[in-house]
Amino acid sequence: MRSQVEELAGIRERVLAGPSEKATAAQKAKGKLTVRERIGLLLDEGSFQEVEPLRRHRASGFGLEAKKPYTDGVVTGWGTVEGRTVFVYAHDFRIFGGALGEAHAAKIHKIMDMAIAAGAPLVSLNDGAGARIQEGVTALAGYGGIFRRNTKASGVIPQISVMLGPCAGGAAYSPALTDFVFMVRETSQMFITGPDVVKAVTGEEITQNGLGGADVHAETSGVCHFAYDDEETCIAEVRYLLSLLPQNNRENPPRTESADPVERRSDVLLDLVPADGNRPYDMTRVIEEIVDDGEYLEVHQRWARNIICALARMDGQVVGIVANQPQTLAGVLDIEASEKAARFVQMCDAFSIPIVTLLDVPGFLPGVDQEHGGIIRHGAKLLYAYCDATVPRISLILRKAYGGAYIVMDSQSIGADLTYAWPTNEIAVMGAEGAAGVIFRRRIAEADDPEAMRAELVKEYKAELMHPYYAAERGLVDDVIDPADTRRVLIGALAMLRTKHAERPARKHGNPPQ
Repeated sequence: MRSQVEELAGIRERVLAGPSEKATAAQKAKGKLTVRERIGLLLDEGSFQEVEPLRRHRASGFGLEAKKPYTDGVVTGWGTVEGRTVFVYAHDFRIFGGALGEAHAAKIHKIMDMAIAAGAPLVSLNDGAGARIQEGVTALAGYGGIFRRNTKASGVIPQISVMLGPCAGGAAYSPALTDFVFMVRETSQMFITGPDVVKAVTGEEITQNGLGGADVHAETSGVCHFAYDDEETCIAEVRYLLSLLPQNNRENPPRTESADPVERRSDVLLDLVPADGNRPYDMTRVIEEIVDDGEYLEVHQRWARNIICALARMDGQVVGIVANQPQTLAGVLDIEASEKAARFVQMCDAFSIPIVTLLDVPGFLPGVDQEHGGIIRHGAKLLYAYCDATVPRISLILRKAYGGAYIVMDSQSIGADLTYAWPTNEIAVMGAEGAAGVIFRRRIAEADDPEAMRAELVKEYKAELMHPYYAAERGLVDDVIDPADTRRVLIGALAMLRTKHAERPARKHGNPPQ
């Protein structure tokens, strides 16, 4: 027995060391960490329990029978993040370039099934070259099994994809099916067809990073939620995100004790937001004032910047915040903003995260490109997401809320549990200038001084239909509040709604707009 245990210890030592020092040096030369260094950064020290470290492929041909390294290029198992169980699989680029074969896929399938059964988050550390060509269609079937499990786990457990190397072809669809995608600049790329294929088909020349790098997906495509300069920072932020998410859809997000007083007034808000609806301001400063300790994690920060989606805590309770950003495109809703917010609202609803919506929206972005691009269809995604959400929903109108955008941004009429407004709110079908131009067109045209008449009628329209208490008088706003009391009011409302229960109609699933 002792000799056999010694043999086992030797095998385990080789498994932990990896394929060779040369392969490790090549990995380091690219500025990348090894697979076990990454897992060590993600999980609490000493908590990792590996599954199937001795697995080897059984393929033959093309020289594979002579190369059968342990782990088969993927390390799988579970550990803890701040004491809570998290499952992980991580590609080892040093072995077959992290390419997926039959045994490799079977290990991933197993750990995904374990994560679903245990009801714990799944984190994938991606650094692979796609399907293992030598194993042919068997490798492709392995990807199919991953996609099916991604879909099965959707809305059941948090799924986080961390891109730490290349991800090309069909392999890119697994991260796209998960809840959050992290990328590292310069070292990670995602694309369906690489630069060589693009050049052959279209004649366009482009680099890998130019085609599918972190900045491209964070700013242009919206595929990436978070982008960082190095792996250490990236993985640290994954840990932070996990601290804001529940283990599964049957649990609430973890609550912490907050040292930030619930009753704290935010008098700075009285001067931060201009009463003039045409003047911009930074909505992130409003968020900082009302959340615990001014801390929040913005999702998709660099894509569709005219809307903000963020996770934060209020009195220690995790909340999702959706807010228009007047600094970008005056905070209008457009195609990308609608998609971004809709996906975020659905994620919050899936994982029992209450939603606070901050409105300052002049409407939907007009234009031929928007109409031809399907703003009706994409705007309906956000409308559907809010209407379908059963978590506590509170909306706050800071200044203007015009037209269909007011309805879509979680108005009382589509099911917001509570709606508050500041004394600067203006709720209307459209701005006073546009409304007066439509209603009083003839009177303005016939006046001796059309501009003076227009100004007078705009003032009249505002006094009649757009004063701050018009919606409150009709029950469309539950209360008009002092901006300095916003934090206290929202926390009180969230506490009341904590036990909210909403029944869904019997159906297999809805058919949301696409």
